[in-house]
Amino acid sequence: NTEAEPHDDERFLRVLDGSIETVRALGVPYLMIGEIASSVFGRDRGTADIDLFVRPEHAPRILEALGDGGFRTSVEFEHWLYKATMDEVDVDVIFRASRDILIDDDMLARGRSMVFRGRELPMAPPEDMIVMKAVAAGEDTARYWYDALGILARAELDWDYLLARARQHGARRMLSLLLF
Repeated sequence: NTEAEPHDDERFLRVLDGSIETVRALGVPYLMIGEIASSVFGRDRGTADIDLFVRPEHAPRILEALGDGGFRTSVEFEHWLYKATMDEVDVDVIFRASRDILIDDDMLARGRSMVFRGRELPMAPPEDMIVMKAVAAGEDTARYWYDALGILARAELDWDYLLARARQHGARRMLSLLLF
């Protein structure tokens, strides 16, 4: 659904609220990534889905709880992505991003509570978003490159943390982004 038209706000926000309520009821840590975080920190290109970044050990429980809440669920890729759908809005439960980026204590501690369409949500740090977008960008996902540039241009950044994350997950890709 990455190329889909953005959903009408009412339906999208209803599904967002339901998915967030479900995850919060479980008491597991999570961060928003993807288009929602990109729009908060950088540029809004229209949000078509909801991306929850979680620890691998919590993903099965989250998927089960979403299923119990009326979502259609599936295991898309056993090693990184589960999916829940309600009212034609996808909720991606992601537990491994490109180049084996996992949610960790540093990322959770640096997560920022930000407002997205009137809802206060925990966003992945902009530095981690830049790295995730830069390393995931490819010919078919050039929009990720521009998402990373949008975040670089607009977000307050901890450059030491960005450098550390880039070294850990894709220093050459990050250097390419900065030179671009």
